[in-house]
Amino acid sequence: MDNLKIAAPWAALSLTLVLPLHAAEHRDLGLSQNGMRIEAGVVRGPSSSAPTVMLVGGLAGKDEAVRMVEQEVRKWEALRQDRRQFQLIAIPLANPGSERLQFPPTGVAYKDNVASHVLWRWIGIHAPDLVVIAGNEDFGLADALSKNSVAGIGRIPARRVDVTGGILQSLLKDIPPSEAHHEIDRRLRRTGRELAAGLAEIYGHDFEQPVYMPGMAVIGQLRLGRIIDVARLVEPYINGSKNPLQAANGQTLAGHLVFAELAERTGNARYTELVRKAADLGFTETGALKESMPLHNEMSDSVFMAVPLLVKAGKLTGQSKYFDMALRHLTFMQKLDLRPDGLYRHSPLNDTAWGRGNAFPALGLMLALSDLSVDHRQFSPLLRAFRQHMAALRQFQDEDGLWREVIDEPGAYPEFSATAMIATAMLRGINNGWLDWDDYQPLVDKAWRAILTRTAVDGRLLDVCEGTTKQPSLNDYLRRAAILDRDARGGGMALMFALEMAGL
Repeated sequence: MDNLKIAAPWAALSLTLVLPLHAAEHRDLGLSQNGMRIEAGVVRGPSSSAPTVMLVGGLAGKDEAVRMVEQEVRKWEALRQDRRQFQLIAIPLANPGSERLQFPPTGVAYKDNVASHVLWRWIGIHAPDLVVIAGNEDFGLADALSKNSVAGIGRIPARRVDVTGGILQSLLKDIPPSEAHHEIDRRLRRTGRELAAGLAEIYGHDFEQPVYMPGMAVIGQLRLGRIIDVARLVEPYINGSKNPLQAANGQTLAGHLVFAELAERTGNARYTELVRKAADLGFTETGALKESMPLHNEMSDSVFMAVPLLVKAGKLTGQSKYFDMALRHLTFMQKLDLRPDGLYRHSPLNDTAWGRGNAFPALGLMLALSDLSVDHRQFSPLLRAFRQHMAALRQFQDEDGLWREVIDEPGAYPEFSATAMIATAMLRGINNGWLDWDDYQPLVDKAWRAILTRTAVDGRLLDVCEGTTKQPSLNDYLRRAAILDRDARGGGMALMFALEMAGL
């Protein structure tokens, strides 16, 4: 609980550093090295097709440029919307901790050069057509934006200007789209089928380790009809040359969902037997239910790692004990990790609602419900748990459609994999009538746009949280590395979301 108290002073301090941007729409970019929030405001232009200008101040800390940017925003807001030449994104105090900045940033995001990484990636993914930097020192940002593919998206014209009034009014009326803008437009034009096809070219072609990370993309290959290819991948586990439960952990249990999907599609009893062996880890030698499935390590991840597998085992074998164990395990994990507000702490070590630590229960319950008939006695308690969790999560989607690396911490970075997982669960819930369309479809639509923009054609993904065991403090979660690259975990989850969007 003590860790939750850390965030409040940060938030209060940030409010003293930047004046309110009045009617501008608020955005949280991320946290500085010392935990202060970096914030922005958006003033809408005359239309969605209008250019976007980003005005940045305070790169050297709280200086005269901060005041000038705030004044420029107020002037822009005072104009009638149809008289504004462009949409404005303003970051008045870009460096609240007065850190030493470096562009393009080096090191691990968001551990090294923290504010530099926050600014670089946020500017890149929002793809303005022009960046204007106010102040005497820009730390090379204007040059770096103009000459580099920003966050792997594209170049963005940028310039530094002196701290004087009338900056926005002096800009040319015709601002051409930036390279980054064109790239985001290309990404957004992809359909669910197109994104799924592209991701399937990159992910889901190995199963050397029988764990969920490659496994979800392998399941995606099955849903695209590539049964023979997947059967070839898993053959070592079928012919006995490899034991999928050797050195097993929680991820191994979830990896067995690949065998369950194959069993359903082929009717091959050898796949079912592998599923049964893994599910039987929840029972004593006499057949009694254990207190929980093993290998949970007290982490909320285990709702996904174990519950869908147990339900699959019950569906494939017709034995009710597996359904009973599924609900028993969920109840056990909820006692450990479910908070009174409906979010999951990642582990009993502290109350931090880690992003993927909530996405795992969301996806796990969705998958389990999908394999139960509505009149099954375990359906209602699982559905109730699912709905309560979705209702808690829907309050925390950010303005750009993402859930953050710590769900209820506004300064935490928006996280790719949790967004894909939660949105997939919500979409299946809508389509199956478990969730209300009016309440949840807008969230899914925003999340889909966010995933499209953050997925490059070559499979690189923006801001996937690294693998994370239970951490001792909130700050340890906030500083987990954010991957900008190909990632089996994020790629598999994005493929599942794309398939759900495509109705596959």
